[in-house]
Amino acid sequence: MILDTTHNNKKHDKLIHDLVGKSFGWIQAIQLKGIGSKRMMIEEVSPNLQQYLNLVADVNYANLELRPLGVLIRINKGLKNYTWIIPFYQLVMYKTDGSSIHAQGKFIRSRKNTTFKENKAFFDKLLDEKVKYEAKYHVLP
Repeated sequence: MILDTTHNNKKHDKLIHDLVGKSFGWIQAIQLKGIGSKRMMIEEVSPNLQQYLNLVADVNYANLELRPLGVLIRINKGLKNYTWIIPFYQLVMYKTDGSSIHAQGKFIRSRKNTTFKENKAFFDKLLDEKVKYEAKYHVLP
């Protein structure tokens, strides 16, 4: 599910909290050594995500935010912000030439560059949280 989160909307906040949980508290974020990724350059997206990217040859960026029950992918398009909400049970990640995140019939592939290398620790943390979620709720792949 993708929401326009340019402006605060209480209905969107409630929906995000229901799907992936409230944001980690300050102490939990420190214990996890951060819950957000650095800005990543988008290399390719699925056709049904094209409308959320800049139409001109600008570089598109995305950030990931870890939540207790999933992950939020925030995409910037000019002055607008979009948030793709992905619960852990729908999340699939591939390490190709960069990283590729798949869910809900959509995908987003990030470019392999210096920020990708800096985000390696975040991706490891994301996979650890997904494994903990699957162990807790006995989700079979």
